[in-house]
Amino acid sequence: RLPSMRTPTAMIVGLVLCPCGLLLTLTGTLAPSWRKVSLVPNQPMDLVWEQGIWDICRERQSTHERLCGQADELGYFEEVPVRVAQGLMPSSLVITLLGLILAALGVRCWQEEPRHLLAGVAGLVLLLSGLMSLVPASWYTHELWALPAVPGSTLVVGYSLVLSYLGSCLEILGGLALSLSFHHSCKER
Repeated sequence: RLPSMRTPTAMIVGLVLCPCGLLLTLTGTLAPSWRKVSLVPNQPMDLVWEQGIWDICRERQSTHERLCGQADELGYFEEVPVRVAQGLMPSSLVITLLGLILAALGVRCWQEEPRHLLAGVAGLVLLLSGLMSLVPASWYTHELWALPAVPGSTLVVGYSLVLSYLGSCLEILGGLALSLSFHHSCKER
């Protein structure tokens, strides 16, 4: 029987979803909008504070004047969910890169046949990285209204948090798809 030159569908799905997840998670990690604080008492009505895990920005929506690097007067960056996100999100990005390198080597990488065992291990690594970024996003969302803010202001979820969620889910799904390679590895033995 001649070896098939086709890459299995599950591997292709994993190699498409995981880089997309990496890009979304990277954007979510770097962009300063995990939470938006608006309608702050004694401030202009169009003032919005965007809080991320690294920076706080202040924007006037009428003029689109934006200033980042604002002082953390309420101790926002000292809160545990923010500190956990500062540690786990970059770690997840590094592990995702490692998983993608393993996946590239396992899926084909100039071989006639994929290395199913290596692709399966890459899937587990990518699954782990997705979970590592899902934990801080979920915890932050759970604590969103408990994190310090000016009393009487309105709090909403920011786009960075949504992107982090989506990226995490794509990495988990891509990792699961690549993990299906273990099935082929077992059949070969």
